[in-house]
This record gives sequence, structure tokens and C-alpha cells, in this order.
Amino acid sequence: MSTPEIATAPAPTRVAHHRRYLMCRPEHFTVEYKINPWMEPATPTDTAKAVEQWQKLHDLYLELGHEVELIEPLAGYPDMVYTANGGFVIGGRAYVPEFYYEQRRGESPAFAEWFRANGFDTVLPKEVNEGEGDFLLAGDVILAGTGFRSAGDSHREVHEVFDREVVTLTLVDPRFYHLDTALTVLDPVQGVENGGPERANVAYLPNAFDEASRKILAERFPDAILVADEDGAVFGLNSASDGYNVIISPRATGFEKQLRERGYNPIMVDLSELLLGGGGIKCCTLELRGA
Repeated sequence: MSTPEIATAPAPTRVAHHRRYLMCRPEHFTVEYKINPWMEPATPTDTAKAVEQWQKLHDLYLELGHEVELIEPLAGYPDMVYTANGGFVIGGRAYVPEFYYEQRRGESPAFAEWFRANGFDTVLPKEVNEGEGDFLLAGDVILAGTGFRSAGDSHREVHEVFDREVVTLTLVDPRFYHLDTALTVLDPVQGVENGGPERANVAYLPNAFDEASRKILAERFPDAILVADEDGAVFGLNSASDGYNVIISPRATGFEKQLRERGYNPIMVDLSELLLGGGGIKCCTLELRGA
């Protein structure tokens, strides 16, 4: 007797959405200080290689039909390439960062000036925050990271700036010092299922969060992709998604498989040189959400 075939549900149809990003060419990239566990000033860095790898990411966004704006890199601020930390933007309003470490504080006025010059309603912060590094928009909700950089009071402030629900998530592993290193939003909104509420689709690294945060994530995102430690450790979750195409590290092979199984199109881009500074694909990509 032959074994009957077991029918499996097809992967959902994913749709790419147009994006507008802010990036910064790493012309001054090097590692001269240590403000996260990835940075080792004694390790040689190759600025030309960093620019070459960054350029591939930049060009890929254009090939996918997205817009890319550029901010001028400032000498003396090698981490300015990580533009995700340069603000948080929703509906044409830009919330400017107040960096935790002195080495990056000079970047804030440059980002504020860029936002103003490009027509954004620019809000200067009172609280320590590191922009989209710790604030991720998931549907109508702002997921807010804390534990290493952005302070808890910034979560109250970001709620006041954007008048949206803010969900605090606590990071506990210093390697994943920003929320965007441990969680990625894959879809802007996942469609209504069985009459239930709309919700975003996410992937995250469970071990990067405390127990209370893991419980919150499990309740809010029951269909999330749970990423293995080995994929998280190569910055696999520091990725950028347009709802269909997901740009990830080529070393996150398990995550790549998980994405394909869910109907996404993973595209690998190697930013190994920039990882020496503790940043990856998402770190180099700030989304500019218009009105």
C-alpha cells in the first residue's frame, strides 16, 4: 500500500513595498575605540573594502526600485555609516538621536540638519535614544529596545512624539546591544486572518531578550520566525525587508532557509568589514517614512 501524500499549505504570497532609505558612505570607517563587543581597535580595518561592500548594498536597493538618500560623512565620526542610529522617522516626522556614548554625539546635529533641510518635521530629544537601532515600527506599534543604549524614558518620549503604542523589550546579551540586531520586521502589516487584528510579521532571536520580553513577543507575534543563535551571532537579524525581498548576511544560512519557507526572497549581501564596527545591513539603513 502506498503512503498517502500529506498536503502542505503553500507559503503566503509576499508583496514588495517601495522604500526610501537614508545611507552614509563609509569614507572614514575605521575602528579606533570600543563601544560594543564587536569592536577591537587592535584589529586592522580596510576602509576601501568597507566602501566597496557598502556600495553593493546601496546599489541593490536601487535595483529593487527603492530610493536612497545620502548624508555627507563627517571626518572623525567613523560610525556615521550606521545611519539607522541617526533617527526614527514616521509620517514625515523625524525624532533625532541622543547618543549614549560621547564618541557618537557629534553625529546628532548633522542628522538633525539633514532632516530639516529635506523637509522633515524634526524633533530634538531630551532622552538618550539611538534611533531606529532601538525603535522598530511593526504595524501600528513601536517596538522599543532597552538594556544597553536607549533609556527607558526615551520610550515615553517616542510615544509622545508619534502618539503610538510603544512596547518595551529588554535586551540582555551585550552582543545584541540594539533591538535591530536581535529582531527584524519582515512585513509592514500581515493581512487580517480569520477576522483577527492586523499585525506585523517579525523574526527574532529569543535568547537576546529577557523572559518578560520573550513572553510579550510570543503573545504579540505567534507566527514569528524564531532564529537560531548561530544565525543571530553573524548578525543575521540585522537585515532589511521590503515585505518580499529580505537582505541578510550570507552567513545566516539557517535564517535564509526559514525565510524561503515562509515565502520571502532572501538576498545575501556581505558587510563583513562593517561588522568589525558592530554594524550590519540594517545598521546602514534608516527608513524615511513620509507623510
